[in-house]
Amino acid sequence: MEQVTALQQQERVRLDADRLETLYRQLGERGAEDVVCRALEEIAARLAQAERDFRAARFPEMRKGCRSLIAMADQVGMAMLARVAGDVTGCIDAGDGTALAATFARLLRIADRSLCEIWDMAEGPF
Repeated sequence: MEQVTALQQQERVRLDADRLETLYRQLGERGAEDVVCRALEEIAARLAQAERDFRAARFPEMRKGCRSLIAMADQVGMAMLARVAGDVTGCIDAGDGTALAATFARLLRIADRSLCEIWDMAEGPF
């Protein structure tokens, strides 16, 4: 009899606090909060669209959306999210469907944790 083991994905995300502090220093609290909020909304929207594109096998559109995620995530200190979005585009470029499925699932997990982490950080002083 085969035994199936469920793996729990517990990858920690770390935000670039220096990037956020710089943003707050350059734009002031109100300006930085506006930039961060708009970026988070856009990241969430792009992820939702990427998920729809993945399910519909619209890989060129998915690639375009993930490429735009890289710059947005990097702007607000989500380096891991940016890196994994780059990995997703690499899988699309390579035409590796299995790797794409696994890497895209990782992107969604990292995004969820990153979004929660940045909201938690925003509650603290910069």
